[in-house]
Amino acid sequence: MDFELPPDDDPRRLEVRAWLADHPAPSGRDLADAGYVAPHLPRPWGLDADPIHQIVIDEELRSAGVSRPMNPIGIGWAGPTLVHAGTPEQQAAYLPRLLSGEDVWCQLFSEPDAGSDLANLGTRAERDGDEWVVNGQKIWTSLAQFARYGILIARTDPHVAKHQGITYFVCPMDLPGIEVRPIIEMTGAHLFNEVFLTDVRLPAGSVVGEVGRGWELAKVTLGNERVSLSSGGALWGAGPTGADLLDLVRARGGVADPLLRQRLARLHTTEEVLRLIRLRTVSARIRGEQPGPEASIRKVMADEHGQAIMGLAKDLAGADGMLAGRGPLGAPADSWDYGFLFAPALTIGGGTGDVQRNILAERVLGLPHDIDVEAGRTWSERRGD
Repeated sequence: MDFELPPDDDPRRLEVRAWLADHPAPSGRDLADAGYVAPHLPRPWGLDADPIHQIVIDEELRSAGVSRPMNPIGIGWAGPTLVHAGTPEQQAAYLPRLLSGEDVWCQLFSEPDAGSDLANLGTRAERDGDEWVVNGQKIWTSLAQFARYGILIARTDPHVAKHQGITYFVCPMDLPGIEVRPIIEMTGAHLFNEVFLTDVRLPAGSVVGEVGRGWELAKVTLGNERVSLSSGGALWGAGPTGADLLDLVRARGGVADPLLRQRLARLHTTEEVLRLIRLRTVSARIRGEQPGPEASIRKVMADEHGQAIMGLAKDLAGADGMLAGRGPLGAPADSWDYGFLFAPALTIGGGTGDVQRNILAERVLGLPHDIDVEAGRTWSERRGD
């Protein structure tokens, strides 16, 4: 595809600017109704935007200082899955408030004994008349303390092959029997949670797709998760970027140390490669394809890139970097301090770097499967990929 973006007077840019002139301080609902929250989604949820159109919209919103609603799991993971497999009734019920950010979503996938081997999950859902009764425990659930809904996978048939007995649900987080417990990080923040489900009753209409076919949808969600987590800022799409750090360096006259200069050059080139991979990923989505191995490539690169940004920022701060409240080159420290402490999690959450590399080794390079000697199964068989 042509990676050159349209000029300043392109009609698509002018259209966004005209809309912004009429909506100088748009709400999340305004942005969702205009299709600007997830423009690549089909109408009426998006604009069926092609890759270049989507990037143009991103640039124009950023230039105007307009931020999309903060609902990363809903907009990035749950929304595309509901568009892919939800009924028209489910889409109408959930997508408008999901896209506007009025309803925050979380993901109820990982369990204490089912992380990389997610299909080994122990949460059960048993049919009882017109309801499903869910019992189990989830962990590392981001935003559960704020979420109105969660996307949940649970085992509904223990008597079939494990990847065939999983069902995908939408779970209201205010139902009786749901308990959310915080996990406090070394940053001092509370992003992750444990979630306990005890005799939680979900209506039959909570099932997304077919009963027992939820693993296929889980892989759709996980593919979108890898794309979402490798977008934008260094901290899974949030926080500062490599470009922000480079701007700080330029504003203070650059650096003379050749090793620091080489690390800064590497940040710039990696950021450009990630931008081009993003365009490739968006192109595939517009063609109706779900994220493939390229999502794993991008996530591995983006995670390590985020750690490199934060490590270099701390080094540029010099001795001040050992103190709380000191950013690189005199910059405000809030996001940089938090980012340095949070960065080790980047290569773990959303599928570890090792798991992503196994995916790439098998699907892209055609290398032999890793063997789990104890279980006598390949790593792919354990994951269900």
